[in-house]
Amino acid sequence: MTDLQPVRRALLSVSDKTGLVDFATSLAARGIDLVSTGGTAKTLRDAGLKVRDVADLTGFPEMMDGRVKTLHPAVHGGLLALRDDQAHLASMEAHGIAPIDLLVVNLYPFEATVARGADYATAIENIDIGGPAMIRAAAKNHRFVSVVVDVEDYAPLLAELDANDGQTTYATRQRLALTAYARTGAYDAAVSAWMSGALGEAAPRRRAFAGTLAQTLRYGENPHQAAAFYKDGRDIPGVATAVQHQGKELSYNNINDTDAAFRLVSEFAPGDGPAVAIIKHANPCGVARGNTLAEAFSKAFDCDRTSAFGGIVALNGTLDGDTARAISEIFTEVVIAPDATDEAREVFAAKKNLRLLTTGGLPDPGATQLAVRQVSGGWLVQDDDIGHITAGDLKVVTQKAPTEDQVADLLFAWRVAKHVKSNAIIYARGGATVGIGAGQMSRVDSSTIAALKARRMAEELGLSESPAVGSVVASDAFFPFPDGLLAAADAGATAVIQPGGSMRDDAVIDAADKAGLAMVFTGMRHFRH
Repeated sequence: MTDLQPVRRALLSVSDKTGLVDFATSLAARGIDLVSTGGTAKTLRDAGLKVRDVADLTGFPEMMDGRVKTLHPAVHGGLLALRDDQAHLASMEAHGIAPIDLLVVNLYPFEATVARGADYATAIENIDIGGPAMIRAAAKNHRFVSVVVDVEDYAPLLAELDANDGQTTYATRQRLALTAYARTGAYDAAVSAWMSGALGEAAPRRRAFAGTLAQTLRYGENPHQAAAFYKDGRDIPGVATAVQHQGKELSYNNINDTDAAFRLVSEFAPGDGPAVAIIKHANPCGVARGNTLAEAFSKAFDCDRTSAFGGIVALNGTLDGDTARAISEIFTEVVIAPDATDEAREVFAAKKNLRLLTTGGLPDPGATQLAVRQVSGGWLVQDDDIGHITAGDLKVVTQKAPTEDQVADLLFAWRVAKHVKSNAIIYARGGATVGIGAGQMSRVDSSTIAALKARRMAEELGLSESPAVGSVVASDAFFPFPDGLLAAADAGATAVIQPGGSMRDDAVIDAADKAGLAMVFTGMRHFRH
């Protein structure tokens, strides 16, 4: 097999015409014949380039509104013919098929079309057929044919031609083929995912996932793990679409924790008032609302100052100078917010290692999306947890009913509980967490740890008593026994929110009554593993 293959003829058929004219001009300047279709051919001719129509190769005009133009032996024979196979060469000569050495195709913008909310018929019309067929053919025959599906590969291909006297190397053609098959795979995945939704198929027989490389990462959770970050193409405010204003490149753990922080703080819409979440190892170590973002940050920080060191800070509004100065007083890895003032950016400019991300908005916490987790031999797929509880959904099950202020804190703690690893216990008071117990195998242990953290903060802040005294407590799932609830009561909690549904609910309710607690059931749990 000859490593180098000359490029004498190129077929170009693109939807995204970014950089097309300059690229095609460079090809023509190297003596490469240009063949094209429809709008691509018109664009090139308007730029003064000499282009041959695909119809001239096939002997058939484009028909059926352009649905049929490249699905022809003259095209696919030119792409698939083995240049070192005498029988293939004889067939090409007998049928007048000319070889195609370079295919440049990007596909109908199906993903963008459905993202705009197009109706069913419009989406169907934007499913490309001829493009994927040609891409797959050229990629299969990469021993001889180069295939380009991304604008980002235009310049590298030209450099390759310059370096090799108008030829491409086998290694380059292999890499291009890999990219090509990934693109057609991602395209088909997008179509199948859209059709699953359009047809209401919650669990289709086959499901595909795809993404586009955003960046390779230095390593994963640990230095011995390779890692990369892929985007799924959706325009959702968050870490995947954020603008990074300063600081070194995000790590795997940074991205994971920043996503957790921003999704949590997005539970609090700007209309709910300023809110701040501080995350460490994907768990919140402080969440609060305040009259200002600076006040909310201070309250969140006071929940667990020790764990906040080296954490992620997420805000639900525009980062201002006062808040930036407060955050700058502790070591923080990442700050993410919808926007930041010039003053805030100037404050952070002195913190070279701090990463500042702005997103342009908050994601909709009620928008349905898939949560996917790989297990050995497969994937677990579920709807993301968008469960939401209002005051009207609460069922008072104790003799004592919660006060209006307690209901507000109960609902606040419940929103936080959704983002804490199970078993989760959250103490809250005055719109701020004052103790969080996360990820324990026993719910009573989570209650005890949360109370212990509250007592430690009382000592650090010089308080006369634990901030858990007079607080409310949220449990992400039911109390299976009274012990976890009694641990919360011993810590000073006065009201409880939990799903209910345990076989021992009556015993738990009786214990709450004896302890003088108000308790409400939500009928919904928030396991997070």
